[in-house]
Amino acid sequence: MLSSPPSARFRWDTAGAAPIAHVSALARTARRALRSALLLSAVALAASAGAAAGREPGAALVLRNVTLIDATGRSPRPGTTVVVTAGRISAIGSREAIAIPEHAELVDGSGKFLIPGLWDMHTHWSRTEFLPLYIANGVTGIRLLRGLPVHQQWRNAVAKNELLAPHLVIASPLVDGPNPVHRDSITAGDADEGRTAVAKAVGGGADFIKVYSLLPRDAYFGIIDEAKRRNIPVAGHVPRAITTREASDAGQKSIEHLSGIAFACSRLQAELPADIAKLEAEAAAGASYLTLLRRLEGKHLDAYDARRCTALFARFRRNGTWHVPTLLVNRAAGLQSAPDFADPRRAYLPAAARSTNPLDHPVYKHFSAADYMRLSKNQAQEMRIVGAMQRAGVGILAGTDMLPIGFGLHDELALLVESGLTPMEALQAATRNPAAYLGQLDRFGTIEVGKQADLILLDADPLGDIRNTRKISAVVLGGRLFTRTELDRMLADVKIAADRP
Repeated sequence: MLSSPPSARFRWDTAGAAPIAHVSALARTARRALRSALLLSAVALAASAGAAAGREPGAALVLRNVTLIDATGRSPRPGTTVVVTAGRISAIGSREAIAIPEHAELVDGSGKFLIPGLWDMHTHWSRTEFLPLYIANGVTGIRLLRGLPVHQQWRNAVAKNELLAPHLVIASPLVDGPNPVHRDSITAGDADEGRTAVAKAVGGGADFIKVYSLLPRDAYFGIIDEAKRRNIPVAGHVPRAITTREASDAGQKSIEHLSGIAFACSRLQAELPADIAKLEAEAAAGASYLTLLRRLEGKHLDAYDARRCTALFARFRRNGTWHVPTLLVNRAAGLQSAPDFADPRRAYLPAAARSTNPLDHPVYKHFSAADYMRLSKNQAQEMRIVGAMQRAGVGILAGTDMLPIGFGLHDELALLVESGLTPMEALQAATRNPAAYLGQLDRFGTIEVGKQADLILLDADPLGDIRNTRKISAVVLGGRLFTRTELDRMLADVKIAADRP
């Protein structure tokens, strides 16, 4: 297990992610499923070891004649050989210049492309037996945005080599106001309770504090103050009681879902207080707060003022405020509202999740047909905003917040390219940028000598078409090779697990 410098506050292990719509239900069964899932994982570990029976224990891994896309921004390097020793990249060079270690495992990369392992920087999941979906999709690291007890159990299991999973960064439970959006949140009504919430989260092993939408102003700044004192980052939504500018200036490290951007960039600033008061009154009368919020965001996205956003983006860049747009959320909701919608990847979801209508999520279950049309329009504007953020130098991180786990990150990368990022920039949003955000760029995120060997071997060029990140020939996690045959076995095993009651 990698260890982080104290200043980074993030710890390293491995673990897994689901959309917030299903987390509570899945969490209720997580503890019961963990024991059997660990057994399944141990069997998988043994099977993988058996498949590698011809490999010399501790032998080096050599990927020969690949086209190297190292995610530093440098041009691709065809005809490159990469040597992995003891889980780290030990040599990179031309085939002629690299000495092949004795008993090394050789992989012919002719016609293939080597990229760093991918990170999903906004994910939710609690079912242990489904974690191989990440690895099978080349997702070698995840950031869980709603910490649950099972995640710490995963962390312990990984340390004992009992669980195969991606690297993990774990949030606190949601920290929200006295009347939280989600009942299992830690609540805070004032500054003192905010500080207490931070202490509780730190005691529970959280790597960062996840703030949510209904935090009162005093509670939010109490959290920020205590988090700085304890050197633990704060990330999440921008609570409605503060502005996006204030969140950035306060030092919130990342903002999820572009929350607050619609209002901060609106030319209808004078109408905002009345709009918010109306929203709160309707929500208090029983209307869905989240549905009302999406509608209000639409009004202000229509009033987008590029000059306001230019100044705001400069502030984000100056303050080091990162953004995780999760564009897939709105795109998926729009697609799923179509009567003929079908996604074969749902076969990898637990049976309970497959039988649940995604549109029953609290955000969408009150939507009308007009709301769905509005959603599509909102997303088009949000994608233009993400492109403008990238051009302004704001840090962008790729995250999904959606099922099915693993697969969705490739969809998010494609949406980032649609938003105006180059394929290299989109790739960096899931490789180099997560490492920089976590203060770990010296350890992973690019393919360079001395870094963690988390790698994906692709059958086609992702810089020519970002959708080629789906065409995976092999995955390397911590120096350990998983061939296409082994990845297919993982997928087959998960599908069997998905059909269990």
